[in-house]
Amino acid sequence: MSEKIRKMVTMAILVAISIVLVSVIHVPLIPAVPFLEYDPADIPILIGAFAYGPVAGIILTVVTSVIQGLTVSASSGLYGIIMHIIATSVLVLVASGIYRVRHTKKGAILGLVCGTIAMALVMLPANHFITPAFMGVPTEVLDALLLPGILPFNLIKAGINSVVTFLVYKTVSRHLIHGESWKKEPNLGQAQPNEQ
Repeated sequence: MSEKIRKMVTMAILVAISIVLVSVIHVPLIPAVPFLEYDPADIPILIGAFAYGPVAGIILTVVTSVIQGLTVSASSGLYGIIMHIIATSVLVLVASGIYRVRHTKKGAILGLVCGTIAMALVMLPANHFITPAFMGVPTEVLDALLLPGILPFNLIKAGINSVVTFLVYKTVSRHLIHGESWKKEPNLGQAQPNEQ
């Protein structure tokens, strides 16, 4: 299998995992904004972005957001697709961009922390301008929820997904991205019993 085809197949698998995760896990975190639910869909997207770079991360984000918005999260419609693309794109661009420049464990941590903060901050004006237009909520009512509800929600959501990504990336990357077998191979360097 060529490297290009392998990359496309792997990215398709990451999208599928993302859709499955959001269909299985979606829970509200902040009582003030119960309509915002945590889901781990960004974890496979972050893994793909770390493995293949920011552009691949954006492609994964858009494809996942559209499929998710047309299937498991169809109730949120176009609004959900737009907000997911904005939020995850910021997280992915910042996190994988920094990791691409500083390809170390510390670089990954710095990227994920900065990405989490950037996503939370960008979603404040995004909600201010976009949410009232789609949800029919008065802007002043929405603005009253920005700091006590929307900001901490996005910090917690992106923070959880960033921590999980950091913990599983090396293992997932080794097997899914680089194709190592999940089976433990025998250590050929060890002395083998004499054959009779």
